[in-house]
Amino acid sequence: MAVKVLPSADVDISATLGDGSSIWHLAQIRDQVVLGANCIIGRGAYIGSGVTLGDNCKVQNYALLYEPARLGNGVFIGPAAVLTNDQFPRAVNTDLTLKSGSDWDSVGVTIHDGASIGARAVCIAPVTIGAWALVAAGAVVTKDVPAFALVAGVPARRIRWVGRAGVPLEDIGENRFRCPQDQSIYREISENELVAE
Repeated sequence: MAVKVLPSADVDISATLGDGSSIWHLAQIRDQVVLGANCIIGRGAYIGSGVTLGDNCKVQNYALLYEPARLGNGVFIGPAAVLTNDQFPRAVNTDLTLKSGSDWDSVGVTIHDGASIGARAVCIAPVTIGAWALVAAGAVVTKDVPAFALVAGVPARRIRWVGRAGVPLEDIGENRFRCPQDQSIYREISENELVAE
């Protein structure tokens, strides 16, 4: 399948775009970015140098993915969500000289397969979002999120478990949960670990 890049998008020549991917109006794809197959990059989104996305990812309008972010397959990034990369942000050094790229160490956000980041959520690097986790809109993630966790708030904390369908799971007793959409069953190993049966 052909790659679709709108004329107003800014895509660096060194970026790798997977088959079937679409880059919409005013999106910026920096150097050494790698997009998997069938990715959709929305209007005004920013993908920083060397960021990697797996197959079938969706990055919605005006989302900002700063390097060195790493996304697995099937990751959803909501509108205006931000993945940061600087633990101690400053424009200048202690002597008030302007910082350059060599004056700080970038750290990234890692998002595993199937996870979703809601609109205007902020993930403060370095954090890892587990597979199939769901970060609620407007949340501020300051620590790692377990697989299948639904986190919300500022700072984000786990409020429920979700299944692969993204729907909150129903507690059926004995540390087991059921997805009301597809009837799949999950087992809670600990307060921070859920596995599919």
